[in-house]
Amino acid sequence: MPSTSSRLRHAAGAVVLLALAACSSSETGVLIAAAGNWDAGYGEMNKRGIELAVEQVNRDGGVRGRPLRVIERNDKGEGTRAVSIAAEFVANPEIVAVVGHVNSGTMIAAAPVYNQGLPAVSTTASTPDLTGISPWVFRVISSDSVNGLDLARFARSRGFERAAVLYENNSYGRGLAQSFERNFGGTIIASDPIPSERDGNYEPFITWLSRRKPDVVFVAGTEISGLAILRESRRQRFAPAFMGSDGWTGVVVDTALAEGAYVGAPFSAQDPRADAQRFTAAFREKYGIDPDGNAALAYDATMLVAKAIAEGGATRAAVRDWLAGRTTEKPVPGITGPLAFDRSGDVVGKGYVMTRVRGGALVVEGARRS
Repeated sequence: MPSTSSRLRHAAGAVVLLALAACSSSETGVLIAAAGNWDAGYGEMNKRGIELAVEQVNRDGGVRGRPLRVIERNDKGEGTRAVSIAAEFVANPEIVAVVGHVNSGTMIAAAPVYNQGLPAVSTTASTPDLTGISPWVFRVISSDSVNGLDLARFARSRGFERAAVLYENNSYGRGLAQSFERNFGGTIIASDPIPSERDGNYEPFITWLSRRKPDVVFVAGTEISGLAILRESRRQRFAPAFMGSDGWTGVVVDTALAEGAYVGAPFSAQDPRADAQRFTAAFREKYGIDPDGNAALAYDATMLVAKAIAEGGATRAAVRDWLAGRTTEKPVPGITGPLAFDRSGDVVGKGYVMTRVRGGALVVEGARRS
């Protein structure tokens, strides 16, 4: 029979193990995942928005009394890589939700994998092809079927009659270009696919357009092709009005090239609302720059997932059901506007602003419905 001292030692050891287990459970926290093209400027801003949100959630006590943890993966904007990453996330039973992906093409590729039962909230994938793709997929950016309509109406309100459309030949570019063209109402004098890479050959496109003399050139693409188009236009002294959508929010990094360009954005650092200004101040303090729409949407998506876990439960099904219950009657306040979803997983009732690049900043020119 064990001695009294031996029994005490065993009891003390058991207490220590229980304490360590409790501590481990608390410190392990609730795990979510994030994926995007971190190599691109828009992806880096997404990543910063996610990390700021996680930091603030944990500073305020975490979720359900536990810290929020995040696993980050770089899909490099490639569909095959996104599918592999999604499979990794689905196979990890600790992961209860995903923030991402960032690009339309990668989100479309990954969606069938998440349809196996892991909720994913895309930050900036705006292609109409994502609508209703899976009951497990949501997005906090409005569809390009809506964005293209707003951009086209804004162009017409500025008196532009002749528009040329250049688009990246991917899900994002094609969907946005088609919506713009369908709703413009003036004359579309050209509609051409362009390279998406920084070192693509843009000279033939600008040479052709300079002969056609459009009032406005709408570019459905990211800041990478956008800056290349602006650079080539300057070289050829081609100076119509230029317009882009949310993919162009990063063109402000080149103050001289981007000056005067119109940019449709889901967020502006000039938004006077108290919540928006608190977010802008926190982002500026952490990173030394103003947030753009990419950062704001990623922040909103992460905060939304954290709230879903806190109020719905720390399981995949609970998070999905809570998100699906955010209707227009039960929206969640967000930095980019109220967050509510229709049955297809699309966000509804979001605000949208038209901005113009002035001195390296996006200055508000007009707003759509809020």
